[in-house]
Amino acid sequence: MRLLPIASSLALLLPLAVQAGPVKAPDLSADQCGVSTDYNVLVDGGGIWLRRDALPMREIVFHDGQLSIDNHMQTVSAADAQRLRALENGVRQLMPAVTGIARESVGISFDTLDAVYAALTGDKNSRKVRKLRREAERFVDNTIGRGRWEQDLFDEGFDARVEEAAESLSGSIARSVLWAVFTGGEDKLERRTDKLDAELEQRLQGRTRALEQHALSLCAQVQALDRLQSALEFRLQGQALQMMRLTGDATMMTASEDVQDNSIAPPSR
Repeated sequence: MRLLPIASSLALLLPLAVQAGPVKAPDLSADQCGVSTDYNVLVDGGGIWLRRDALPMREIVFHDGQLSIDNHMQTVSAADAQRLRALENGVRQLMPAVTGIARESVGISFDTLDAVYAALTGDKNSRKVRKLRREAERFVDNTIGRGRWEQDLFDEGFDARVEEAAESLSGSIARSVLWAVFTGGEDKLERRTDKLDAELEQRLQGRTRALEQHALSLCAQVQALDRLQSALEFRLQGQALQMMRLTGDATMMTASEDVQDNSIAPPSR
């Protein structure tokens, strides 16, 4: 019995499910465009809410050209009021786009997980995988889908949810592998695992590349927001607003260099 080769295949295939196939799913972190933020973000009818633990400027809220910092309304110039409106408009444009990226990332991840699970257990379109997919979709819909982006929820936390889903299926997969080995079905199982990698690459590579390009296309919008912030004349005790900052890591911005600076236009008044 060739238990060791099949066990080795199992060990190699489970990480594929976590990484969404041969190409890793796009990063959802705040700094992927060379810009990072210390704030959690909430977008609702009351404006754009930025919150963090550190003082000063623990809470920044701006809406319709008005600015509040740590529960105190601030006086801003007419030019800054227009810049704040443009910032609000830009963030409101970004949220649905990032939500779409997150949803497609879930789709790619769980399509991969479903393929791995089916190859190793013979159970196509598993109810277990469907349940885990619905949970991940609800997570996206109930957070960024409702205008709430928190650093603890995304970044490593997003990948961890997919990894936890894969690990929750490991018991069923291990039982199926052992059953195949001890009932003489290891040849069939090994053939399925041998061709799975190529099938996943062919099936998902186009979707993954398209999703990466979509994510890259948002970098010009993120940079436009940073330029609007830098142009603000407002100072609080001599300190400029720094809702986001350049990280110096612009490696993911090259695909969007041809996007014009007016990708986020100030709203008409």
